[in-house]
Amino acid sequence: MYNQPIFLQPEFKERIWGGTKLNELFNYDIPSEQIGEAWCISGHANGSNVILNGPLKGKTLADAWREHRELFAGEAGEEFPLLVKILDSKKDLSVQVHPDDTYARETEKQNYGKTECWYVIDCEEGAEIIFGHHASNKQELERMVENGEWEGLLRRIQVHPGDFFYVPSGTIHAIGEGIQILETQQSSDITYRVYDYDRVGKDGNKRELHLDKSLEVTTVPHEDPVIDREKSYDADLVIETLVEEDYFSVYHWELEGRSGELRPGPYLLVSVLEGEGQTLINNRSFSFEKGDHFILPASVETFTMEGNASIIVSRSNKSEGRKL
Repeated sequence: MYNQPIFLQPEFKERIWGGTKLNELFNYDIPSEQIGEAWCISGHANGSNVILNGPLKGKTLADAWREHRELFAGEAGEEFPLLVKILDSKKDLSVQVHPDDTYARETEKQNYGKTECWYVIDCEEGAEIIFGHHASNKQELERMVENGEWEGLLRRIQVHPGDFFYVPSGTIHAIGEGIQILETQQSSDITYRVYDYDRVGKDGNKRELHLDKSLEVTTVPHEDPVIDREKSYDADLVIETLVEEDYFSVYHWELEGRSGELRPGPYLLVSVLEGEGQTLINNRSFSFEKGDHFILPASVETFTMEGNASIIVSRSNKSEGRKL
């Protein structure tokens, strides 16, 4: 059906910590001055993207997943497995943790837990994330949380553009003020707040915390995942592997000219962070530019790319298929 990319319209989410950087960086027409998230490739019930081109134009990605599984190599599952976002943290996000698949299914009756990863697009000088904690066992974690010993408990890391973090379920984390990231995650919207700086919501009350569930799912002690950022070369395309794990693989592509022949493997999620170019499929050219998001479906046998662009590419690891 689709011998072309599937372009998607971002869905915008207002957040108490959001700002206007998604307009400033990507020229998105955001609906308010507190937009914290653009859901860019999503089939989730809380925000499935509308398809912008081709035979399924006007349908959602959830529709395509449900009705045309051949575009995704027949991959099993009730829901599209991944969700790609761009986040703008004008203010600190809450300190939070996410459950794994088993806990999500048993406790929340949801298909997926939430393992995620972050590519830092831009940030203010000195910006920090919270990534992990200093508790050595569950008893110490519970005591420090109960006593509000946040400075001693939370592990802070300064970040820079181009940094990458893999955040497995069970990891206490938070994106700090002044950071814009691209997040690739399991298609889940389950978040347990551990600490929220005593902020109040629109109703004037402090936002809800989820301490019991947070303590149940947090990994203790914290261990940093091992990330080995290897590069390979395909003509004028540099492919940097950011992570390859159980749920997804994520790559950073630097295109400076024309790539060799590539395969979707079995389908690829593509987000253009800088520059512009074209995807070439069977002598047809499909233009892309900064801020575009599209899927190269399994119905595309091979493709090449041409232009100058910085791109994040991801794929689901739930199905067997052709590799890049």
